[in-house]
Amino acid sequence: MDDIARERANSKLNTVEITNLLFGGEFIVQRMGEIRGMITSDPALQMRGYEFLDREDKYDRSVKLSTYLLKTKLSELGINHYLEKVQFFRESLGTVPPFDFTERIFYNTVNGQGTQEQKDKWLPLAGSGKILTCYAQTELGHGTFVRGLETTATYDSTTQEFIIHSPTLTSTKWWSGCLGIAATHGIVVARLITNGEDKGTHNFIVQLRSMENHEPLKGVIIGDIGPKFGFVEKDNGYARFDHFRIPRDNLLMRFARVDPDGTYTRRLSSKLGYGSMVQLRAFITFNTFEALARGTTIAIRYSVVRRQTQNRPGALETQLLDYTNQQFILIPLLATTYALYFVARRIIALLGETQAQLEQDNLTLLPEMHASSAGLKAVSTTAVSQGIEACRIACGGHGYSQSSGFPELYSNISASMTYEGDNNILLLQTARYLLKMVNELSHNPNHPLSDNVKYLTDNNCIHRPYSLIFTSSQQQLSLYRGMVRASVHRAHARVLDGEKRGLDTFDAWNQAAPELIQCAEAHTYYVIAKSFIESLEMSGVTNMCFENQRIMKKLSDIFSLHYMLQKSGVFIESGVIHGSDLVELREVLVSLFAEIRTEAVSLVDAFNYPDFVLRSVLGRKDGDVYRAMWDWVQDNPRNKHPDGVHPVYHKYVKQLLASKL
Repeated sequence: MDDIARERANSKLNTVEITNLLFGGEFIVQRMGEIRGMITSDPALQMRGYEFLDREDKYDRSVKLSTYLLKTKLSELGINHYLEKVQFFRESLGTVPPFDFTERIFYNTVNGQGTQEQKDKWLPLAGSGKILTCYAQTELGHGTFVRGLETTATYDSTTQEFIIHSPTLTSTKWWSGCLGIAATHGIVVARLITNGEDKGTHNFIVQLRSMENHEPLKGVIIGDIGPKFGFVEKDNGYARFDHFRIPRDNLLMRFARVDPDGTYTRRLSSKLGYGSMVQLRAFITFNTFEALARGTTIAIRYSVVRRQTQNRPGALETQLLDYTNQQFILIPLLATTYALYFVARRIIALLGETQAQLEQDNLTLLPEMHASSAGLKAVSTTAVSQGIEACRIACGGHGYSQSSGFPELYSNISASMTYEGDNNILLLQTARYLLKMVNELSHNPNHPLSDNVKYLTDNNCIHRPYSLIFTSSQQQLSLYRGMVRASVHRAHARVLDGEKRGLDTFDAWNQAAPELIQCAEAHTYYVIAKSFIESLEMSGVTNMCFENQRIMKKLSDIFSLHYMLQKSGVFIESGVIHGSDLVELREVLVSLFAEIRTEAVSLVDAFNYPDFVLRSVLGRKDGDVYRAMWDWVQDNPRNKHPDGVHPVYHKYVKQLLASKL
């Protein structure tokens, strides 16, 4: 019996049960399988040789297949549900699509901030592919600081038009996906100016290219920004506007409107427009779960196939995953993957409640949703980017090959640390919310708090328990609450100290930024740990078999305790544990790793990635890694010259070898 088959045979887990939990039930998993069958049965959608294509060929292939899917395949196969479309596009293309309605920013913005008339006009066009859309917010000189954007939209009441203009080089729209080559229309974020008054940034629907010949419209300068670290198939672009006119009703007017005479009115709060932004950040958290699930699947499968060093005479070389150090690298990442799933599920549920409130112009949940989505986006994307790189390194030299699947996986997920908000800025936004809660409590001790920040008034969590039981979930949460409470108050005191020394608000916050970011990160890890622990009591988990429940508890322990070990200095500084506790903490983790080691392959099998989706020779489900690597290199065009001689020999090398030294 080969190594990977032996791992599965020795497992006590019901992986099908876990898969159904992760993806929403047996029916959905079955439907996912049917869609994958449709993809693998279509010769046009096969990926062999993809990694050997250059940038232009990859883009050409991606656009060709996207067009094929939109015009032919989806209707032919009866794929109409949004989530099924997302799966079909991503898995059939093997990468992020160059354009289509799965890039939801345009759709979400119009749906969230447009009037009913605007939604009726634009959403069917975008959803059917009759227009190709983008979202142009970031500028060459401004990104996260939306209030600093320079593009203007000046209202002309004589023609009832907005004049979109790029007044400076730095106001050039930059980085927008689909803008460089494909987009016909886009959401352009610009400063609304009417009757001589600057009303701040608003969203406008702008046609960019002709619907007849696709040429940029007069007054629009547009192009591709060139090769990037990742997302090779994406035509990220730039756009400059030279007094370009659009109709008045192309301003999204659900929350703010301009009348024909130029009168400006805003409905309730400008914060009502945050809905689409927090929605995207909430779904990014789920995307990080999927990315780390792929990374850990590759690394753990390879770590039981790869053997390294004969440590006992006459014995086989040792499997990589039997080395404790390999377990210290990979098993916490496996636990983090499951933790991200449960917290993503919670934040998406909170998003649904928030959106329902916003439909009624109720802002009650929005501050908590904004703070949580910002913190989770920042923490999850950073953790997963670092985690995938750790997985690659854990796979040794073969992890460096494109065939491993890691280079593209890492380059794409690493971009998420800066798009939709730079992570440091987002953590500062979370910190601002936390300190605001502290200030509210100082004026009103009975100020209502969301469940995630009730630790601010919990005086029982600030001291180390008399008897530490690291595997007690309730003690874990108590330790976290004490640590986060102390971290938030340290950051608050640091800001107050700056103000007492005469610093203005900016300088006081700026000098306290390390403490502010640290407390926001700590708060977010507490939210993730709390979500994991509380999810163990939900019906989807409690209805599973005993062994599945037992292992889920172990994974929860590992997630909570590993962060505690990583940030032990913060926990010790907060007074909730002592330095002498760290020996026991490490011993508990080593014991937990040993228990998860025997189930690691089954736990990644539960992520349910077939080989054509995983696109990794190292992560093959059957473990036939070395044959797969051999077959992969046979597709290399450099190996296909009939005489086995590369043209550079005749062009250069032959002359070099013939020359006299």
